[in-house]
Amino acid sequence: MFIVPEREIGGLMTRAAAFDAVEKVFAAMAAQDAYNFPVVREAIGHEDALYGFKGGFDRAGKVLGLKAGGYWPHNLERRGLINHQSTVFLFDPDTGKPSAMVGGNLLTALRTAAASSVSIKHLARKDARVMGMIGAGHQATFQLRAALEQRAFDKVIGWNYHPEMLPNIAKVAEEAGLPFEAATLEQVGQEADVIISITSAFAPSLMADHVSPGTHIACMGTDTKGKQEVEAALLARATVFTDEVAQSISIGEAQHAVGQGLIAEADVQQLGAVINGTHPGRKSADEITLFDGTGVGLQDLAVASAVVDLAVAQGIAIEVDF
Repeated sequence: MFIVPEREIGGLMTRAAAFDAVEKVFAAMAAQDAYNFPVVREAIGHEDALYGFKGGFDRAGKVLGLKAGGYWPHNLERRGLINHQSTVFLFDPDTGKPSAMVGGNLLTALRTAAASSVSIKHLARKDARVMGMIGAGHQATFQLRAALEQRAFDKVIGWNYHPEMLPNIAKVAEEAGLPFEAATLEQVGQEADVIISITSAFAPSLMADHVSPGTHIACMGTDTKGKQEVEAALLARATVFTDEVAQSISIGEAQHAVGQGLIAEADVQQLGAVINGTHPGRKSADEITLFDGTGVGLQDLAVASAVVDLAVAQGIAIEVDF
């Protein structure tokens, strides 16, 4: 069995490698060559923590395993650790033997950013020039870096519940050689050609009448029962795509629109179908497209498998007899 510690991930996994792994697994899911197992997510009654498991099997990529971890809200203030903690475990699908244990914290950030980036590649207008951000936390910086590689953007605009955090994404824009402007929610909706929402909200910030025709929106915030980043009516205006339909309508952004009868489950399409060419994706320059990224276990397994291959090739992986 190979072990790839968290400390090694940053030197191994690139945004390009994460993008490729996530794009392939989305395609495999839509082709029914890969499937996710039911998610387990529980409050453990200790340290206010949420703990759970996400797993699956990618028959096409021969990847089997799970990610274990969750959210410890007091880690940063009490221990100087990040609040999200996770580890990925991979197994040989032919024998069931454990094959790898991989640090999952940075991988989670990279695969989440890769998912929205894949949606931009396949759904955003080719002439998109203004990038809009709703949210400016740690994960928002990963999202923005990945997104800026998908189109020739001219500027970045952003809004956050806590404006003092906007310099986080302004710095990323500056690194990319782009100007950054703080904006109202209405301005983000009206001016941005691509919008990423990355918040932990339970009430919508982006409203349906904020959004201009032709916009692509990626809703990437924490997914759980009750979460909501955009008004349900916006999904009724948009063509809706997701990574996993079952998660989107139960714990993702589509739960409210389906619950209110604004859209049906059948209106939510897999992004992998666009990648495979079985769905046309964007059909016009005026169409609003929305990607609900719920975060599936197969994404974690795909990037973990890729990083193990890189670690073995570079002699970094620790091999143990297990």
